Amino acid sequence: MKQKMKFVKDIILPIILGLTVFFLLRTVVEPFVVEHSSMWPTIEEGEYILVEKMSYRLHQPQRGDIVVFRPPWNFGRPYIKRVIGLPGDVVEIKDGSVFVNGSPLDEPYAGRTLDLLLPVEVPDGEYFVLGDNRNNSYDSRRGWTVNRKDIVGKAWVTYWPPRRWKLIEHADLHSGLTMPALVREVVCLTK
Repeated sequence: MKQKMKFVKDIILPIILGLTVFFLLRTVVEPFVVEHSSMWPTIEEGEYILVEKMSYRLHQPQRGDIVVFRPPWNFGRPYIKRVIGLPGDVVEIKDGSVFVNGSPLDEPYAGRTLDLLLPVEVPDGEYFVLGDNRNNSYDSRRGWTVNRKDIVGKAWVTYWPPRRWKLIEHADLHSGLTMPALVREVVCLTK
């Protein structure tokens, strides 16, 4: 009987504890390998990052957040992109810049985009996402958005390779870009 108790205490309990900690951690963070250059220079191809999954249980994604998500066609690996448009926003690309609700975004991390995008309203429960490497990214400019339920989490930290270790910076793109600004413009045009 003492032999059984020693086996349970020395072998079984540590295994159960280890598995419990592993599964608890997986509900909070998840590793992700960046397989494409669409987020360059913010995040480079081949980097390993941790995705934090708890904050979006407490609040909705914000404009400027870098998110990992399952693509709408639901096959293959998850994607990583930056949230540009929130539900109800109107996104447009012209003159090499991105406009949200009529206001241009200040995006020092992204180069000029060569694309033109007519105004698109982001559907309820959906997010408009773009890669930082605008001219080399398959993203919402191609006619799709990301459903809230498909967002895995927020990019948090790069942990591999060691020389690239860093906290991932998310842009503050929500100041001055509210729907009332767009409504004021429409009202002025109708007067």
